[in-house]
This record gives sequence, C-alpha cells and structure tokens, in this order.
Amino acid sequence: MSDPSHHPRKEPPRPGVTQAILDWHAAVPDDRLAHLVRDARRGLSRCLQMRLAEHGVASGHWTFLRILWVREGFTQRELSELAGVMEPTAFAALHAMEKLGYVTRQRRPDNRKNIYVFLTDEGRAMRDRLVPLAEDINGLAVEGLSPEEVAIMRRGLHLMIQNLATYEEGAANERRRVPSTRELARLARGEPARAPARPPRSPRP
Repeated sequence: MSDPSHHPRKEPPRPGVTQAILDWHAAVPDDRLAHLVRDARRGLSRCLQMRLAEHGVASGHWTFLRILWVREGFTQRELSELAGVMEPTAFAALHAMEKLGYVTRQRRPDNRKNIYVFLTDEGRAMRDRLVPLAEDINGLAVEGLSPEEVAIMRRGLHLMIQNLATYEEGAANERRRVPSTRELARLARGEPARAPARPPRSPRP
C-alpha cells in the first residue's frame, strides 16, 4: 500500500472574492450603504473584467473608452477626474491606449499646454463589441428585481450622488478637500498628511 503521507492533500477551492464579500454581508446584515455600494461595484467590476479579458481589453481602458464614447475631446486631467483615477494612472492608461490604436492625443493650436484625447475609428468601433458585455453583466446583477425595483434603486443612487456632490461643494467652500496622493501616502506611513513647513531662510549677510 502506498503511504498516504506521500500524496499531498488537495486544498479545497477558495471562494471567489465576490462570494467572500457575500459571506461577510451575511454576517453583518445591517452594514452601511457605503459598504454595500462599494462591494456591489467590486462585484460588477470583477465580472466585467472577466468578460473584457476574453476580448483582450484591459478594464482600465474600458473606463476611459466608455467616457469617450459619450463625448470626445476631454483633456487628460478631465478624463482622470471623470474616471476617478489619479492623473499619473490616467496618463499611463491613455499612453497605452494610444499605442494600441484606440485613441489619439492632440494639442490644439490655440492651447499648446493641454493635451486632448480623441477616439480613433478602431476605438469607436469597439463600442458595438464591448457595450453588450457590460449590459449582460448589469442584467445579471439585477436578476430577481422587478423593473420597478430597479427604477427605485436607480433614483436612489442618483439622489445619493447628488447629495454627496452638494456636500463636497460645501466642503470646498469651507476649505476642506480630498487629500493628494502624496498626503495619503504620508498618512499610510503614519506621518502628518502635510509636510512640516520649512523654516524661513536667514538673510544673507
């Protein structure tokens, strides 16, 4: 008989990330809306990533494509704000998309400082191929909900976004702001968000 110790035990399959999130919410049924919205977004994003990968498209590129399919000619900074990513991340993604032939980046004669982003013919043509994938995932996500319930959810989310936008605008008037990437990195290291002010230089003799 063979020694069973020579045969490594097979580990049971680990649950997917989305299933692990579902298990967490079963343990915390009254979790806050912010967590539910975030985790729903994560689940939607992961499922869409699987479908996009089958077509050789990065999920980060999809984020910018779906914006540009609605309107072209945004600056790189505007695109980073609309996509909710930092400017260096947007720059790297758009540079890769330009190499792939999805977009072109242009300067205008009247404004040589800003770089504006436009779709190529290939980038525009991808819409008919990729949008149905997102529609499938959205349909999958709302299975079991009636059209009326989906409409109520949509209205509720729009109102949440509006309320938070109003708060953010008021916070800006009170000189509150979202910390920069550098400040967030300092906080993660346990340092003050803002670097201490440098002492004034003494005048030269």
